[in-house]
Amino acid sequence: MLGTDIAIDLGTSSIKVYLDGKGIVLREPSVVAVNQDTETVVAVGHEAYAMIGRTSDRINVVTPLFNGVISDFDLARHLVTHYLRQISGSKVFMPRVVVSVPCEITEVEKRAVVDSISSSSVRKICLIEEPVAAAMGAGIDISAPHGSLVIDVGGGTTDMAVLSLSGISISTSIRTAGNLFDDCIIKYIRRKYNLIIGQRMAEEAKIAIGCVYPRRELLTHRVKGRNAMTGLPQWADITSDEMLEAMIDPAMQIVRALQDLLERTPPELVGDIFEDGGVLTGGSAKIFGFPQLLSRKAKMPIRIAENPEDCVALGAGKAIPFIDEMDKKDYGTLNPLSAAY
Repeated sequence: MLGTDIAIDLGTSSIKVYLDGKGIVLREPSVVAVNQDTETVVAVGHEAYAMIGRTSDRINVVTPLFNGVISDFDLARHLVTHYLRQISGSKVFMPRVVVSVPCEITEVEKRAVVDSISSSSVRKICLIEEPVAAAMGAGIDISAPHGSLVIDVGGGTTDMAVLSLSGISISTSIRTAGNLFDDCIIKYIRRKYNLIIGQRMAEEAKIAIGCVYPRRELLTHRVKGRNAMTGLPQWADITSDEMLEAMIDPAMQIVRALQDLLERTPPELVGDIFEDGGVLTGGSAKIFGFPQLLSRKAKMPIRIAENPEDCVALGAGKAIPFIDEMDKKDYGTLNPLSAAY
């Protein structure tokens, strides 16, 4: 496998690995379980995710990435190394890597991403900004002299950008995304039912009946947890209308960020966007009513991309051929990659 190039979507909630010629070969939660006594990693990915809220005092389940950037360098490095070994097996594996990053992270945060991957015997690392990768993965021709709007709602950040000529004309990144929706659901249920639930239970409720726009049919979902007063087990049947009430605040933060972005966009590009509409990507794009809410507030059509949760990984994979142009420093070519290390 020497020479096989890969792309990595290193997300707050999940990590996806794209293998050149094969597509996405790995999808795992970005979660690590650590034994605090011995400071050793005991589980990663799905195995660690299943432990959330169910561990002993000795085991701590952590996410090495927070709001789209690395918060624990050693664990992030372990996570990436583990999955690259899993893909390569026992074969020699020295790939070139394209990795996606939020569009407004600092040079220090970029360097942390590069360093976490460089320890895994890779030959070259190229960065691609998430909105660019999401647009490519959604099938948008970003090389045209034509404005395109992409809104990528992930687990830790929402990145949105207006793209033209293979680059970002204007962008914004806010730390309001899927994880914040979960937190708002937890707070709402505690406030209304005096019921403490875990993050996994909140996420299950969000997937089952979550919405940011009124549903025609009222749905219910049972959540289980602990009574905040007595400490005893308790459950509650919550409705989709209650979920709307819990989730609308972070959704409106994303709406306001989009409105601000459009206000700062050059007039010619705004004309293109209002004609074609915007594209919604990311795992949280699947929340019921998101395109309707954004369309109504921005007064323009918004559609969900096909397989929105995979768009960034697929787009990063499509950018692999541009690594050669970075090597040649062929600056006459419009290149979606933003940096090489």
